[in-house]
Amino acid sequence: MYSQEQKEKAIQLYDQTKSVTETIRILGYPTRRNLYTWISEKNSPPKVRKDYPIIDNPPEHPRNPSLDVKLDAIHRCFQLGENIKYVSEDIGYSRTSIYQWRKRYLKEGTLGLMNNKNVTPGKLEEETVIGTDSSPNEIEQLKSKMQDMQLEIDILKETINVLKKDPDIDLSALSNREKAVIIDVLKARYSLPLLLEKMQLSKSSYYYQENSLKKKNKYELIRCRIIALFKENKERYGYRRIHALLQRENVIISEKIVRRIMKEEQLLVKIKKTRKYNSYQGEISPAVDNIVNRDFSAMKPNEKWLTDITEFAIPAGKIYLSPIVDCFDGLIVTWNIGTSPDAALVNTMLDNAIHTLKSGEKPIVHSDRGVHYRWPGWINLMECNGLIRSMSMKGCSPDNSACEGFFGRLKNEMFYNTDWNGVSIPEFINTLNNYIDWYNEKRIKKTLGYMSPMEYRRRLGLAV
Repeated sequence: MYSQEQKEKAIQLYDQTKSVTETIRILGYPTRRNLYTWISEKNSPPKVRKDYPIIDNPPEHPRNPSLDVKLDAIHRCFQLGENIKYVSEDIGYSRTSIYQWRKRYLKEGTLGLMNNKNVTPGKLEEETVIGTDSSPNEIEQLKSKMQDMQLEIDILKETINVLKKDPDIDLSALSNREKAVIIDVLKARYSLPLLLEKMQLSKSSYYYQENSLKKKNKYELIRCRIIALFKENKERYGYRRIHALLQRENVIISEKIVRRIMKEEQLLVKIKKTRKYNSYQGEISPAVDNIVNRDFSAMKPNEKWLTDITEFAIPAGKIYLSPIVDCFDGLIVTWNIGTSPDAALVNTMLDNAIHTLKSGEKPIVHSDRGVHYRWPGWINLMECNGLIRSMSMKGCSPDNSACEGFFGRLKNEMFYNTDWNGVSIPEFINTLNNYIDWYNEKRIKKTLGYMSPMEYRRRLGLAV
């Protein structure tokens, strides 16, 4: 600690040098922090404590209100829903006081609202609350009122704690199921008829909801598994596919139950529709006949192929996908991804698909009337390899609906409802490749007995 003489010497030297560093160098003391503090104290006038007048509450408005006043304020504000500001002005006590009363009441009950001056330690006696000069009828009325208030507070507490509702919730707005939950929690402390009356719920409705809650608990483990399967498949499966996966695990449950559980848990597949990419640029070469004619069935692999182009627009730019879809099982035979819908995109894809064919396989290749399938390069590839061309009618998307269906599933399951900000084009292409691999290997289809295309081919001995 420094003496007053040292402080004054340091401040005097600082006034001469106007430098904290120079003052400390010459004197060898104090610290910079101490010197700044001394300078501040010198330049700042001493603080004078403000005297506040003492206000005595008049007899009709005591500093500590009675128990009835507190209980009535809590009831009006938090049960009847009256405006707290209006109630505060009406009774002559601040809104902060009302909130404090409610907080103490929720924590300690009626005892928490008692004035400490009038309560002696130990067991709470009726005379302490009611008064010794009250009539038996008044005593019973007050006891009944206190019990009713306690019940309302308990209901509010459980609504907040169990149902996680807002403290200002209107209890009449609760559903029958929520009311039944609150009754189940409180029926050990209060009679069932009293709770039913207070919650405005009939006995039949209560027992119905109680049985429903028991059934809900019955499927608790299955519920957890359904949620897990939905998340594992990136929220792409509806209730039918989830039901099929459960059957694979030997879980016996109806589709109806799976659908109900998924609805309760809000496990919904998000669907979005946008305008389709159109590559039509006029009749640049003669169109061929529609050989497929909407018959997208095939008896063996590489009998009928479908192709088209779809566009993905992300902040980083546009990406285009050109696949070959096999009508036999929906397998994506091959695909090509690029940043430009040019001839190289489709020609490279077709060339890769041709290399997958076995000797003697000459599939029909069906497309729309886009410019990519009418260029000489595409036509030469088809003719040189003995492939058969087929084209949809102009502006008739149902003629190639099986391929359009793949695009729809792809975008709903992978592309839509995803934030692509900050994702580069190479990263998006990698994500798209991973999805198609998963589509071929893992995604189950109802038409294939809830197997993926590759699982289906392995089952038939057509793939390894």
